Amino acid sequence: MDWITFGLFVAGVLAVATRLLPTTQAMATLGRVLPMLVFLGAVIVLAELVARAEFFDVVATRVTAFARGRNGALFALFLGVAAVTTAFLNLDTTAVLLTPVVLATAHRAGLPPLPLAMTTVWLANTASLLLPVSNLTNLLAADRIGLRPLAFAAQMALPQAAAVVAVGVCLWVFYWRHLPPRYEIPPPHRPRDRRLYWMAAGSVATFIAGILAGASVAIVSVATAAVLLGAFLVWGRSELRWKLLPWRLLVFVTGLFLVVETVRHHGLDSVMAMLIGIDPGPEGIVRAAAVGAGLANVLNNLPSYVAGEAAVPVANHEQLIGLLIGTNVGPLVVPWASLATLLWAQRCRAAGLRIDWRRYVLTSLVAVLLTLTASVGALVLVVVTG
Repeated sequence: MDWITFGLFVAGVLAVATRLLPTTQAMATLGRVLPMLVFLGAVIVLAELVARAEFFDVVATRVTAFARGRNGALFALFLGVAAVTTAFLNLDTTAVLLTPVVLATAHRAGLPPLPLAMTTVWLANTASLLLPVSNLTNLLAADRIGLRPLAFAAQMALPQAAAVVAVGVCLWVFYWRHLPPRYEIPPPHRPRDRRLYWMAAGSVATFIAGILAGASVAIVSVATAAVLLGAFLVWGRSELRWKLLPWRLLVFVTGLFLVVETVRHHGLDSVMAMLIGIDPGPEGIVRAAAVGAGLANVLNNLPSYVAGEAAVPVANHEQLIGLLIGTNVGPLVVPWASLATLLWAQRCRAAGLRIDWRRYVLTSLVAVLLTLTASVGALVLVVVTG
């Protein structure tokens, strides 16, 4: 990942320096990306500090107690929690805030952490269809086709339900069914410094409330991270490290958008138009979803959606929804396909969980094929019967 990160950044800088990407276009791209970079940096710092305040350890013991020692109940519980969190708080928030909860849960219940971690990353991506706030691509699509949140949810309800069921089956088969049926319920966790714990709890609650209230994600994340950082400066200075700053991820995102914008400037839009076509019916929906999912795993889901959106005629609302499903459900196979997966990988790495990327890619490929088929099939069924 470090090689990919630096390679993308160097390629992006060279594209601007050699005028392959005009300076004005590069500045416009960076202007659009800047709020996202601020959000990503601040929210990762927030999650790191919340974890160091032992907030997630407390939550983990309560979750395991609620499932009463039954792995089947724990699976259903986290499947639902991940889906609801993604739908209402967006996929990146799920990756950052929920991943430490499930890792702490696994540790305290004496369970392998990978099944719970995979539940988080797969649901963070595949459960991001329901509402405009669930994913930045959803906001772009809702604005393009003029759907309010409830109307958008009505359009996406069946595809979203199909996606969650399909990915749940894959999670159970690949990661959960081999676990023992029961686990020992751990005792309640008591944090070392209750002042930092309550500050962390208040920061998380404020962050979630701000997002639900429609405030700027950049402003909310910076404000809550700054307040919690101030608390650590007073009560827990020894916990602060420069490695809290996720500079590698920020460099990756910057380079990614510069490179993709360069490719778009030199003909990607035309290629997308040829691949997606202009058929508003089932064939066009399937083509748009397949192209969106494929390109998302080559580049990234957000620039892939933007490139595909330019190729879909304005009147083809269902075809645009097909593209949206492809770029939301599809980017599971490789870690750079979505920012949520990168955030999840960063959280896993910080917690000491080693990911076998070969197994990840193979199981995710199967999950994408089944989940994409189920969700796109549900959309086609709605179009044909409605």
